[in-house]
Amino acid sequence: MDAAEAAPEASTSGTGAAPAPTAPAPTVVVDAVDIVYRVHGAGPALARGAATAALGRILRRRGGADAGVRTVHAVRGVTFTALRGEAVGLVGTNGSGKSTLLKAIAGLLPVERGHVYTDGRPSLLGVDAALMNDLTGERNVRLGCLAMGMSPEQIQKRGPGIVDFSGIDDKGDFSTLPMRTYSSGMAARLRFSIGAAMDHDVLLIDEALATGDRAFQQRSQARIRALRERAGTVFLVSHNNKSIRDTCDRVLWLEHGKLRLDGPTAEVMKEYERFTGGKS
Repeated sequence: MDAAEAAPEASTSGTGAAPAPTAPAPTVVVDAVDIVYRVHGAGPALARGAATAALGRILRRRGGADAGVRTVHAVRGVTFTALRGEAVGLVGTNGSGKSTLLKAIAGLLPVERGHVYTDGRPSLLGVDAALMNDLTGERNVRLGCLAMGMSPEQIQKRGPGIVDFSGIDDKGDFSTLPMRTYSSGMAARLRFSIGAAMDHDVLLIDEALATGDRAFQQRSQARIRALRERAGTVFLVSHNNKSIRDTCDRVLWLEHGKLRLDGPTAEVMKEYERFTGGKS
């Protein structure tokens, strides 16, 4: 049998077939999630100032545990699945539930109904890298990196790069000054720089890219792309539509706590900007 006759038999046996590409694995599954805030002491009578504190206690005893408690339904029946390697933007008008949903994914808020499943440990910027106002920027870099599990050797190696990335020393040696001397934007940039110094399974970013100049935003977007290439999943909450377009390939649009649209960035942002009149 010559080579030409043997070739079809080899191909049908499957020994030379290329392996089928594997689909990205889910990293976050949000299943019919409701999140409710309860504000105590906010009943109608108390809100009008018609009852004293003592009367309020009596009313609560007579009316049961929920008397004088106002409930705020922040997230309503939200369902989606995020895959490894995705950058997912969350948009919506103020009070739509974006930050609340991020906190639930991070495990910082309980859900009223439904379930949140994550593969790996979600990291919410500004929480994992908890900074202390009385410490210098350099000391806070060490503290934040230790909190994320870095070794002293890793911190010594990466610390200067974290400060450089944040840009807090661009206009002076602010890294040697206490955090209380920083503007809110400088503190947010330092938190992002610390949190993004490690590769995360799931990285949750709330408005960090809205701070800083264009150069910092470009560095941040490049870092997010690098995280995705290392098989991480990134969630970004922002009111800056350009940051969402430049960073994310998929967008979740929340409105009044409900998931209004979930799809490719260009399609969702077109509808969202039409809804908001083009406002960021």
